[in-house]
Amino acid sequence: MAVPKRKTSKSRAGKRRSHLKTSLKNIIEDKKSGEYRLSHHLDLKTGMYKGRQVLDPKD
Repeated sequence: MAVPKRKTSKSRAGKRRSHLKTSLKNIIEDKKSGEYRLSHHLDLKTGMYKGRQVLDPKD
């Protein structure tokens, strides 16, 4: 039966998990409205996407 001979140190475990970090969201400030939104997503407040009207703006 395979059993570890020694306890895995915090340092070694951290090195192994170094690539498991969460990714940052790509949040940008909209040029026209000044609202923060995800890039490549439409602005829900104005309904604009890539300079054209996609949805009716919210009141």
